[in-house]
Amino acid sequence: MSRSERVTFTGHDGAELAARLDYPVYPPSAVVLFAHCFSCSKDLLVASRLARRMVDHGLAVLRFDFTGLGASEGEFANTNFSSNVEDLIAASAWLTGRFGSTDLLIGHSLGGAASVVAASRMPSIKAVATIGAPSDASHVLDQFGEHLDTICEKGQAQVNLAGRPFVIKKQFVDDVQDAKVIEAVSKLRRPLLVMHSPTDEVVGIDNATKLYSAARHPKSFVSLDNADHLLSREEDVVFAADVISAWAKRYLAKPEDKPREPTEPVKGFQVRVEETGTGNYANHVVTPTHVLRTDEPGGLGGMNTGPGPFDYLCAALGACTSITVRMYADRKGWPLENVRVDVTHKKETQEPGSDRKANVFLRQISFFGDLDEEQRQRLLVIADKCPVHKTLHAGSEIQTELVSAS
Repeated sequence: MSRSERVTFTGHDGAELAARLDYPVYPPSAVVLFAHCFSCSKDLLVASRLARRMVDHGLAVLRFDFTGLGASEGEFANTNFSSNVEDLIAASAWLTGRFGSTDLLIGHSLGGAASVVAASRMPSIKAVATIGAPSDASHVLDQFGEHLDTICEKGQAQVNLAGRPFVIKKQFVDDVQDAKVIEAVSKLRRPLLVMHSPTDEVVGIDNATKLYSAARHPKSFVSLDNADHLLSREEDVVFAADVISAWAKRYLAKPEDKPREPTEPVKGFQVRVEETGTGNYANHVVTPTHVLRTDEPGGLGGMNTGPGPFDYLCAALGACTSITVRMYADRKGWPLENVRVDVTHKKETQEPGSDRKANVFLRQISFFGDLDEEQRQRLLVIADKCPVHKTLHAGSEIQTELVSAS
């Protein structure tokens, strides 16, 4: 099972960049950042298929639209190769805030060249993989054809790329010509996997030769036999994702990252909470019949592998409210079709000038179904009678005992 979220983060110039985060329901074994090809988007088939397949291997993958492309804000005409590198660094910072690190960088075509250059400024990156990447970023200028002279002479021109019009400025040409991809590869000092099709008609296989020759060990090359530049066939994407996932395990996996097996609570207790042994704050939450997980977000030093403690407290109130209302409505035979409860927790100052703050739970309840106003108001009263509500409202005594570790 997997999850997928639409997210945004701030790019190199302040624009909000649109992204898609795919990840397994359990803690990912590693965190991947994917860079798409020139003038493409995060929703290109190669990007979406690769992400889904890598999630099947237990990895979390973030793919995003560079500034001015897809659903991202900004003007594409004002971007260049260097700004793509800066966007990648911004994406890595967001990922690190979410999961605690960005481990693997994958770039397709010009995104591969940008990934190699960006990796040196991403401390947590442990390995880099390129797919159909050029060894010289100025290779992309071949796509401009006769418009290149116009761009250089007049400062800009409209160019059709894959059937879509783009304004290309001379600053883009100058920037991409100054990019030092081979130099970046030679100084990468990280494991590099170069994947390329020998029949690639957009970026020739000689580019892979140059990248591989410039790189230091550990380095690897895998041929994407019979694949086109965009890996249009699903089987080619699956192959690439499977190989990258298997290759990366050697450099990403750590024996200490394997979580401890959860243990059952002792007799007479409802819940056991015990550290998983991974990350700073991840814990198993174990009942006699279920195993859950709690953690803190990356911004607080966690890995965001589960809800936080107060999330569970809010969930307890919300769940108890819903169940209590449902029991009452069913007993009355009322046409209650659905109950929705939203809960949040906050601290509020009790008195002006006082440092003492009270715990406040804000609860919003929605009742669905053909209910009259009197029934809805009665259900609202019943909601306040749920056991968790009463416990939180009345306050509790907590008795703590120190027991020997065994």
